[in-house]
Formats: sequence, C-alpha cells, structure tokens
Amino acid sequence: MTERIVVVGAALLDGDRLLAARRSAPPELAGRWELPGGKVEPGERPEDALVRELREELGVEAEVVERVPGSWPLRAPYELRVWTARLRPGSAGPEPLQDHDELRWLAPAEIWSVPWLEQDVPAVRQVLARLATGPRA
Repeated sequence: MTERIVVVGAALLDGDRLLAARRSAPPELAGRWELPGGKVEPGERPEDALVRELREELGVEAEVVERVPGSWPLRAPYELRVWTARLRPGSAGPEPLQDHDELRWLAPAEIWSVPWLEQDVPAVRQVLARLATGPRA
C-alpha cells in the first residue's frame, strides 16, 4: 500500500468567520472554493506546513489552534487533514498570492454561499459544527 501524503488545510478563523479561497489553477479546479493549504514536505510537521503554506499563499503570519477531527481522501496518494488557525497579532491581512484569485471571510450563515471543492465539504462541515459549539482557546 502506498503511504499517504498529507495535505494540510487551514480553517483560518476571524471570530466566527471562516476564510474561503477561490482556486485560480489548475483549470479543473478554477472557480471552486477551498480551505487554503498545501502539501507537507518530507520531514516537516503538518502544523509547520500549515503556517508555511499560509505565509506562501496568503502572505499572513498565522498560528495553529487545533486539529479538526478526521481526514479526507483526495486523489491518491493524498489525504486532507485540517487545523483551525488564526492570524497572529500584527499579521498583514490575507491576500491571494498563489493559486487563488479571490478570498472571502464567510460568516456561518454564508458558508454554503460559495461552491466548495467536494473534498473540502466534509472538513467545512466539521468546522461549522465546531463554530456552533462556541470558541475554543
């Protein structure tokens, strides 16, 4: 069996708002929305990869808060794992620097107003359920 390669996704939160990022590439994903993130490099901790990916893709300094339970298969051999995260004090606001052409902060009532990538939907549902139960420190 091929070893899974972890792809980290960030449920970047601002209060109860979740950041959604619209893909600009590759063509088959363009126009769909996702949680920002990317592949974990060999020898890298997933949490460190998440911070690095947010810096590269959005130009922000973020801190990981907690793992969202579950993992979701992507095309083999990739597997999505999601963490909640927040901007560090003094961080610049997110900008679509790489792989995305638009960002939106979505309140819970707006979460389903964008067409999410299918593989992100279960993770987004988990994050929405966590928001409904209240914030965690």
